[in-house]
Amino acid sequence: MSGLIVLLALVSFLIIAILCAAALVAAKKSITQRTLQAEIVINAPATNVWKVLIDFEAYPQWNPFIRQVTGKAEPGEKLTIQMHLGNRMMTINPTVLSEQPQRELRWLGHFFIPGLFDGEHSFVIEPLGERKVRFIQSEEFSGLIIPFSKTLLNETEQNFNEMNMALKERAEHTD
Repeated sequence: MSGLIVLLALVSFLIIAILCAAALVAAKKSITQRTLQAEIVINAPATNVWKVLIDFEAYPQWNPFIRQVTGKAEPGEKLTIQMHLGNRMMTINPTVLSEQPQRELRWLGHFFIPGLFDGEHSFVIEPLGERKVRFIQSEEFSGLIIPFSKTLLNETEQNFNEMNMALKERAEHTD
């Protein structure tokens, strides 16, 4: 009889352990991911917005967030990006995933090692008319330290909005 009780206790323990593990996996996925997005309407043709967006050499003149970019905006290419976050500079080396002229530029970067703090950043240009577009800047963050990165993510979201405003100003005054 005591062997049966031990067996039932062991089976119960295993069932509880499996349920707890499943709950942790489900929770971990949601707390280790976060998406930021900022959008703005720009009264300029998509060609103007794209021209400003991919003119990396001019970024120091107008971009308050991404201060410098070196490399080519071509799929598979590595970029070196210096970003202004709060009162510090941060350098990342993402890989370009997509470049569709006048439509989208997207890259994927990692902080130290993949899975720790990853970000898939995208710039999307949606035509709203001949001389008007919606510009959407977003980033899907994932990784083990996302739950501990609230301040960094809040600063990043604010920087998205500041960059979008600066891009709007520059694109609307570019011919």
